[in-house]
Amino acid sequence: MNEPQIKRNQSTILIVDDVPDNVALLREMLSLSQMSIQSASNGETALALAESILPELILLDICMPKMDGYEVCKKLKANLATKDIPVIFISALNDVPDKIKAFKLGGVDYITKPFHSTEVAARVELHLSLRRLQQQLEQQNEKLRHEVSDRRAAETSLQLANQELQRLAHLDGLTQVANRRGFDQSLAYEWCRLTREQHPLALILCDVDCFKQFNDTYGHQAGDECLRQIAGAIDLAAKRPGDLVARYGGEEFAVILPNTPTQGALKVANEIQCAIADLKIAHQGSLVNSFVTISIGVAVVTPLADVSSIHLVTAADRALYRAKASGRDRIVLEEGILKEASHFGTSPSF
Repeated sequence: MNEPQIKRNQSTILIVDDVPDNVALLREMLSLSQMSIQSASNGETALALAESILPELILLDICMPKMDGYEVCKKLKANLATKDIPVIFISALNDVPDKIKAFKLGGVDYITKPFHSTEVAARVELHLSLRRLQQQLEQQNEKLRHEVSDRRAAETSLQLANQELQRLAHLDGLTQVANRRGFDQSLAYEWCRLTREQHPLALILCDVDCFKQFNDTYGHQAGDECLRQIAGAIDLAAKRPGDLVARYGGEEFAVILPNTPTQGALKVANEIQCAIADLKIAHQGSLVNSFVTISIGVAVVTPLADVSSIHLVTAADRALYRAKASGRDRIVLEEGILKEASHFGTSPSF
C-alpha cells in the first residue's frame, strides 16, 4: 500500500473502506484541505495503521467482510493508544438503530452514502477542529497538573524546611535535647492545656553535682561529652512521647511530665538518678562520689488559670536547692506549691 508521506502540521485522516471507489471519492472530496490521507481496506489493517500513525480522525465504513466497522470501533476504543481518536461512521445503512449502535460504540458522527462533498468536508473540518481543541485542552491540563505537582512539591519542601528550622531553633546543639526556648514553649502550652483539663503537671529539675570540678579535672571537652551522656540517659528515662527533656542551662536539665501525679514524677526522678549512676562516669573531683551524680528537685501541681507556671518552676528550683544543700545526689519533692505560691522566690543554684 503506497501512501503519501505525512507532512508536518498536516492533519492525518484514516479512511477505512473495502470499496476502492469509496476511498477514491473521499480522497477527492478532501483533496483541497491540508490533510494527509491514509487508507485501509479491512478492519485488521485499520487497527494496526491507527495504532501506528495515530490519525486525528478516522472515517470508518460499517459493512466490511470479516470485521465490520462496529467491531473495529469497539477495538479502537478498547486500545489506550487509539481510544481518543474520533471516529465518523460512513455507511449506506440509514436506519435509526444502526446510527444509535454507532454512537453507543463511541462514534462522534454518522455520514450516510451517497456522499455529498460539502457535507463530508464540513463534518471532517468540524471534528478535526474539535480534536485540536481537545488536544490543546489535554496539553494545558497536563501542564497544569505538572505546575500543581511542582507547587505542591515546593510547598512540601518549604514546610519540611520550616519544620526543621523550628526543630533546630528549639534544640540544644550540644546535647540534642530541647533548649531553654523549647522548654519555655512546652511548659506554657502544657500549663494552658492542663488548666483546661485539670490534670497534674510535674516538673523535674536536675543539676550535675560538682560539675565545675569535673571540667577543672578533665577539661571542657570531656565536660561536653559528660553532658551529652547525661542528656541521653535522662531522655531514655522520660519514656512517654508527651514528656519533654530540656537543657535548662549549663549543667542543669529539666523534664516536663504532663498528666503525671506525684508518685509518677518521683518514679521518673528515681529512674533518672539510677540511669546516671549506671553511666559510671568517673569524677575524681566530686565531693559526693567517685562517679558523676545529680541532684534532683521535683514539683507537681494541677494548674490554675489565675496562677502562672513560674510557680511550678520556682517550686522545682526550691526543691533542687534543698537537694544540693542537704548533701547532693538525692531527690527532693516540693509540696504545697499553690498554697504558698505568692511567697516563693527564686533560689540560687549550686
